[in-house]
Amino acid sequence: MNDSSEEAAAARKALAEHPSDEAEKRRQYVAANRDRIRELNRLWRSEHLDRARELNRDSMRRAAARRHREAEVRARGRERAKRWRVEHPERRREYQQRWVADNRDKVREYYNRYYEAHRDEVNARAAARRDADPERTKQVTRQWAERNKERRVELQRNRRSDPQIYQSELEANAAARRLKRSLSRAGLPPKLLHATTAAERRANEREADAYFNDPARPEHVRQFTVFAESLTEHMLKSGARMREFAEAYAETRARMGLPPMSVENIVYARAVEIVAERMRRVDLLIGRDVAAAVRSTQAEATRFARQKQFDSLVRTVVAHVQRNGVRLGVDAEMENRARSRRGIPSLPGEALIAQFAMHEVIERAPRNSLTLEDARAAARLVRLHIAVSKGSRRAVIDEQERRRSLG
Repeated sequence: MNDSSEEAAAARKALAEHPSDEAEKRRQYVAANRDRIRELNRLWRSEHLDRARELNRDSMRRAAARRHREAEVRARGRERAKRWRVEHPERRREYQQRWVADNRDKVREYYNRYYEAHRDEVNARAAARRDADPERTKQVTRQWAERNKERRVELQRNRRSDPQIYQSELEANAAARRLKRSLSRAGLPPKLLHATTAAERRANEREADAYFNDPARPEHVRQFTVFAESLTEHMLKSGARMREFAEAYAETRARMGLPPMSVENIVYARAVEIVAERMRRVDLLIGRDVAAAVRSTQAEATRFARQKQFDSLVRTVVAHVQRNGVRLGVDAEMENRARSRRGIPSLPGEALIAQFAMHEVIERAPRNSLTLEDARAAARLVRLHIAVSKGSRRAVIDEQERRRSLG
């Protein structure tokens, strides 16, 4: 017993004196007997399950406590570093600049690795910075071009080294010169081009995507279309009555000393209110949509009033010709005689009759929406009607003479 105690004490003393040798021997033994050690551990665990579980729980508690202590140490370190960065901003900046200067290769490698993994995000952020300050972007571009003239020439030379690109540029330049010469020979101004920057193109693309990819766009378009059509229909049907009410309302405001209001604004404000109340849904319409619908209705109402006055003028002139055809024919014949005496070429009788009838009717016919071109078009229609009527009368007379000759 004493001998074994002495041997154990000697072993412990040797281990204390030479720990590295004992650890090396243990590593060698474990590496050579992994299966045996695993089997012994399994047998011991099966025979001492409760003790194994207790040891496992103790180990997990120690590991959790160790992780907690390490996390607290790291948190305190981060807090100290944060306070130091706040208290010493200049030294922090100097350290960063010095580290970047001493580790250019690492910085370039980190940037390239990040760019490869996040290419779209990096490009989007760069484009957003350029779009946020276009003047600064232009200034930086000009400065780079001034500093790198040879580099620019080299880039252009490399680009034009591609035969297809070079040929396409030559064809585009030749087409532009041909267009310029053609416009000059025709007496037309040169083609005007608006140079659009990349920032403007990206803004236009974003607006187009937002417009066409909006899931509510079909319903929005439907509401706008129905609203505009309903407003136009209502104004064409009840515009005159609503205008009378608006004029009376404006006069009442003037008598009461209130600020004046445009009759047109009163009419369309009330029309918009009526149409919006009748529609099932107008929740997607905004002020710009209402303004566009009002402009469309005003244009359609103007066109309708113009067409109505034009048709009324043509009917009135045709009726005047039918009632006073003999007198107008005599006047046309006398006019041609007078023109022949003065050596002026004669005009067709239908043209003179239409002209005389138009002058006699135009003064008393409503024409506030008509233009000079509309009056000329009405005269051409009247002349055509006279020619057709005269041809019909001539055909009737010829048929009567043919029957008398046969009878």
